Amino acid sequence: MTLRKRRQPQGKRILLITLLLILTAGGVGGFILFFEGNVPVADFNQTSDYIGNKGNIVYHASDKGSGIRNISITASQGGVEKNIHTASFPRTTYNGAVGPLTDSQTIAFDPIKMGFNDGPMTLSLTVSDFSLRGWFQGNKTIATKDVTIDTIAPKIHLLHGEKYLSPGGTGIAIYKVTDQDATHGVDINGLFNPGFILDAARPDTFVCYFALPYDAEEIKNLNISATDKAGNSTVFPFSTTFKAAQQKRDVINVSDGFLNTKIPEFQQYYPEMQGDFIDKYLYANSEVRDQNNEKIYQLCQSSTPERLWKDHFLRMPGSSRAGFADHRTYKYQNKEVDHQVHLGMDIASTRGADVRAANNGKIVFADYLGIYGNMVLVDHGQGVFSLYSHLSQINVKPGDIVDQKTVLGQTGTTGMAGGDHLHFSMLVNGVFVTPKEWWDQHWIEVTIDEPITASKF
Repeated sequence: MTLRKRRQPQGKRILLITLLLILTAGGVGGFILFFEGNVPVADFNQTSDYIGNKGNIVYHASDKGSGIRNISITASQGGVEKNIHTASFPRTTYNGAVGPLTDSQTIAFDPIKMGFNDGPMTLSLTVSDFSLRGWFQGNKTIATKDVTIDTIAPKIHLLHGEKYLSPGGTGIAIYKVTDQDATHGVDINGLFNPGFILDAARPDTFVCYFALPYDAEEIKNLNISATDKAGNSTVFPFSTTFKAAQQKRDVINVSDGFLNTKIPEFQQYYPEMQGDFIDKYLYANSEVRDQNNEKIYQLCQSSTPERLWKDHFLRMPGSSRAGFADHRTYKYQNKEVDHQVHLGMDIASTRGADVRAANNGKIVFADYLGIYGNMVLVDHGQGVFSLYSHLSQINVKPGDIVDQKTVLGQTGTTGMAGGDHLHFSMLVNGVFVTPKEWWDQHWIEVTIDEPITASKF
C-alpha cells in the first residue's frame, strides 16, 4: 500500500511564511534599533596643553545613534591613575535616541589637591552609548590627551621702573621673567602693555613701553604681570610719581563755507550720515572720530617685536597750529555744538610740503581714514607708532620699510582739516601720547637709553 503525504492548505502556508517574514523583519529592526553601531565621538580639543594650580579640563562628547550613556575621565601619571569625573544618563525612551546626543563640560581640576606632581600627565575620556553591542556594554570610544602639569608661577625681577609720569606721557619698565614663554607686560589703570625682548643679546631681559591716557586724573594701579601657559600668574606692583599736565582749551568756529567743502568728502565714505550739513558734520566729528580711533587702536595691537627706531623722532619744519590734548569747543552760528580733544600736533609749512618718516619703521596703514583724511601709520617696533594725516598724497604702501629720509606723502587738507597742514601723532600700544617727549633727544636719553644701559649691571 502506498502512503500519500497530506498537503497543507495553501492559506496556512502563506500565513506561516508571513509570520516568518514578520519575525525576521522584527528581528532585523530590533537589531538595528538596539544594536546600532554608531561609535561615539570624544575629544579634549579645548583643554590646554598646560594645566596649572587651578586648571580646567574641557571635554566634548557626541553620539549619532542611541545617545550617550556613560562618561568617565581619568588622569594618569607615573603608573598612578585617578578618576576625575563620571556621568551617567538615564534612558528617556525605548527607541531612537534614548540618551543625550551631546555633552560638553568644563571640569575644575586642582592637580596638587588630587595628588599629582608637576610634569607630564595623560588624560583619558571614555564615552559609551545605549547600544546593546559589546555584550550589552554599548559602543565605546576612548580619547586621550597628553598634558603638562605646571604649578609654579613665573617670577619677576624689576630692573627699572618709570619715576615720573604725566597724562599723555610715556614710561618704560625693564625687567626679567623666569618663564620666557609667559605673557607679560605692564598694566596701568587697566590698560595692558606687552613686554618685548630688550635685544637679541639679552633674551632674558624685557622692556615695556606704557602710556598714561591724556584724561587720567591719577595712577590707580601700576604693575608688571606675567602669566604662563598653565595660567599661573604673578603680579609685581611698582610705583611712579604722578605729575599733572596743563592742557589748553580752544574754540573752533564751524562756518557754512567749511561745511560746504567738507561734507561732500565725508558723504562719499560715510553714506549713512543723515540730516542737514551741520548734523552730518557732528556725526563725522563724533561717531566717525570714534570709529577711526578704534581702527587706529586695533592697528597698534600688532607691533614688530624688535626696536626699529633710533634716537629722537624728527619734527617736520613749520609752525605749530594746535597742540596735544587741546580741549576744543565747537561753535556753529555762535552756539556750542560739540566738544572734542585734539590728540596730536598740527604743523603748518608750505602748501604740499614733503612729509618724511619721523624715524625708522614699517608702514602698517596708508589710506583714507575719516577725520584723518589720507593717513599713514608707521610701526617703529615694541609698541611705538607714529601717525601722519590730512595728506594730499600718499607715496607709500603697507609693508614698506622707511627711514627718516623716506617721503611718506605731502601735506594737505583731507579729512577734518580747514587748511593745509600735517597732523602728527605718537602712540604707544594704541594710546595717543604727546609727541614732544619723542622729539626731545634729552628725554630719549634719560627715559629710555640710560636705563637700558644701566640695567646691564
